[in-house]
Amino acid sequence: MANTKSAEKRSRQNVVRRARNQSVRTQVKSVVKQARAAFAGKDPAASQQALRDAMKMLSGAASKGVLHPRNASRRISRLARALASAQPPASRT
Repeated sequence: MANTKSAEKRSRQNVVRRARNQSVRTQVKSVVKQARAAFAGKDPAASQQALRDAMKMLSGAASKGVLHPRNASRRISRLARALASAQPPASRT
């Protein structure tokens, strides 16, 4: 239990921030899951769009402070590698 006014305010802020962070984390997980599912499909355009959506969501979460910037960067890198390995190599002419 908070003993001071500032501690009470801090407690209220924590409740609001936790709810917001939870919501953003859930959205990030959903978008990443959709991207990985798109990589398994045969449509390269849909895969590229799914990667862009996931990158945007991860970058936004990092800028809001929900995720650490390096964590978001690592996840983006892993998604990009997963897409690259899922697609056939480009023909060299």
